[in-house]
Amino acid sequence: MVFCVDLETTILPKVRFLQDMGIKEDAIGRMLVKFPPFLTYSLYKKIRPVVIFLLTRAGVARKNIGKVIAVAPELLGCSIAHKLDGNVKYFLSLGISVRQLGEMVADFPMLLRYNVELLRPKYRFLRRTMVRPLHDLIEFPRYFSYSLDERIIPRHKVLVENRINFKLRYMLGSTDEDFSRRVRDAVVRRQRFESGIVCLPELRGNESVEQAPADACESFEDCDESKIMGNTFDEAKLNSSFQDQDCDT
Repeated sequence: MVFCVDLETTILPKVRFLQDMGIKEDAIGRMLVKFPPFLTYSLYKKIRPVVIFLLTRAGVARKNIGKVIAVAPELLGCSIAHKLDGNVKYFLSLGISVRQLGEMVADFPMLLRYNVELLRPKYRFLRRTMVRPLHDLIEFPRYFSYSLDERIIPRHKVLVENRINFKLRYMLGSTDEDFSRRVRDAVVRRQRFESGIVCLPELRGNESVEQAPADACESFEDCDESKIMGNTFDEAKLNSSFQDQDCDT
């Protein structure tokens, strides 16, 4: 009986809240297996405040909020005051707009969980040493997930030595074998261009038509929106759930 009451008053409202965000039932199940502490959090004191923060302060669009929570439920365990707010302020201080940040979080939800002090040297290297525009970071926020010493610096060195350039997702998201192949192919294209065999549009085109490597996503299944989100996003129900604060679970 106690379990039934707990299920009805504590667990079901949280599951309905996730459903109102458009998350599929099987995705909710995977989310709870991945992050069981979710069930221990207060819906009104913990879960909803974080969701509202992501929507209003981090710029996440309502159509993307379900995907963000399903892929990175750990965000719900983060302190707004001591973690999320500071991270949002850091990214905005770089010149990233709220809308752009929301798109970055939707693309890579774990972005807001990183320690800012670990992000700073990676950002400095991107801008000062690699001389990359801010747009590259906005386009590929997963850049921050790679080790500076073990991945970013060594691969940048290879590109510099071979006088070639890749988009960040190709530079960092490939396996060592695939990266080496891409470098060899790019060097051949560069040499052909320098010898006048190939024109610049063809040189650029070869790179632009390449597909993103499969391992550019930490878990392709987790990032597959069709496996996370239902066909309909019930904004009316979500709005209602934000307004209904008669109980504290």
